Amino acid sequence: MVQSLGPLESGHVVIIGGGPGGTACALALQRMAAEMGRKIKLTIIEGKQFVGEMHYNQCVGVLSPPLPKLLSERLGVRFPYGLCRSQISSYVIHTAREQIKLNDEGQPSNAVRRVQYDAYMLDAVKQRGISVIPARAYDLEFHDEHVVVYTDNSPFEAQVVVGAFGMDEGSSAMFDRLTPYRPPQALSSIVTKYHPKQDAMDEFGPTIHAFLPANPGIEFGGVTPKGNHLTINIAGSRVDADLMMIFLSQPEVREVLPSLDTAKGFYIQDLQFYKGRFPCSQARGYYGDRYVVVGDAAGLVRAFKGKGVSSAVITGIRAAETILQHGISEQAFSDHYCTANTDITRDLPYGKVMRYFTIFLARFSLLDPVIRAAKQNPLLQSALFDAVSAHAPYRQVIRQSLHMDIILAVLRAWIEKN
Repeated sequence: MVQSLGPLESGHVVIIGGGPGGTACALALQRMAAEMGRKIKLTIIEGKQFVGEMHYNQCVGVLSPPLPKLLSERLGVRFPYGLCRSQISSYVIHTAREQIKLNDEGQPSNAVRRVQYDAYMLDAVKQRGISVIPARAYDLEFHDEHVVVYTDNSPFEAQVVVGAFGMDEGSSAMFDRLTPYRPPQALSSIVTKYHPKQDAMDEFGPTIHAFLPANPGIEFGGVTPKGNHLTINIAGSRVDADLMMIFLSQPEVREVLPSLDTAKGFYIQDLQFYKGRFPCSQARGYYGDRYVVVGDAAGLVRAFKGKGVSSAVITGIRAAETILQHGISEQAFSDHYCTANTDITRDLPYGKVMRYFTIFLARFSLLDPVIRAAKQNPLLQSALFDAVSAHAPYRQVIRQSLHMDIILAVLRAWIEKN
C-alpha cells in the first residue's frame, strides 16, 4: 500500500482538463518519464471544443515571460508567436481624473485569443501521442490501488488523477463531493470585444489600459488590443451586464475606445457579453492520496489574476515532478508539490492586502495623488508597473512602495491638490 503511493514507475495518469495546466502536466510527465525510462500512459479528458473557436474563453489572454521559456525548455514546445495578435509594450493606469503611461523596458507580453492558444497546446499534446478524450468527467472512485474516473465517454482506471479544470463548476463540485478539496473563492468577470477600423487600431497602439474606478461594484477594468479588435473586461465580486454598461459609459473609458457608438456596424457579434470567474484565494485540500489539483482550480495564481496561464503551466510541471520523483500520496504532495509552490502561496496574503488597499483608495478618490506623484517619481512608476503588469510579486511591490521617498511624494501631491 505504501509502496503503491511512491514515485510512479508505470501506470496511467488521467488529467481532467485540457487547458494550460492540463497540457503542461501531460507534456512534462511524458518528457520526464522518457528521460527516466518509465512507461506512463497519459489521458486528458476535455469536453470543450477549441478548434474552430466554438468555445469562448473569458481569459483576456495576455501571455508574458517566462512562458515562452517554460514551453521550450520544460515542455519541448515552441511558443506560438504566430498566434499573437499584439505585442504589449506599455500600460496606462486610469483613475477618474488622472492617468499615467508606464513603458515595459523588458521583454514584451503577447496578446492572443485564449481559445487559439488552448487549441495549439492540445494539438501539441496529440502530436506527441497523448490521448485526448472529448468527454466530461462526472464521478470518481478512490480505491487502495487505483482511481476510477467516470466520463460520459467511458470509464478510465488510473493510478493518479490530476485536476486541471480551471473554474469549471461541474468538475469542482465533483472533487468537492468526493475528496477534501474545497474550491477557491472567486471574483466574477464580464468580457466583451469590438472591432474598430484598422486606422483606429493602429493609433491605439500596443498598450493595455487599466482602470481603477470609484464604482464600488467594479474592482478593476481593462482594455487590451488584439490585432483587429479591442477586448474589454471588468471584474468584481458581483459584476454583471449592467455594470459593464456603466463602465463603458464612463468618460475616462470612452475616451480610449474609438468609434464605440458604431461598434456593431461591421461585426454583428461585437459587444456581446461573456461572463466568467477567476480565483482570488487558495483552494483547500487541493491534493491527497492519488489526486492533485493545479492552476486556477487550486487557486495557485497571482492575485488580480496576473500570469494565470504561466501559473497553470508552472503548477502543472511541478505536479508532474512530484508524481514521478516523489510519489502520489498526500504526504508526497504536501512535502514537495505544496513546498514547490510557496513562491505563489506566500505572495497571496500580500496580494490580498494590495487588493483591498487599492479598492479603498479608489472608492475615496485617493489614487489620484498616487498617479500625480508617480509622474515625477521613477521609483513609484516602477512599483506601479510591476503591480499592473504582474512582472514582480506583490511582496516586492509593497516593499518598494513603502520607500520613504515614495510616501513623501504622494503626500506632497495630495497636499498640493488640496
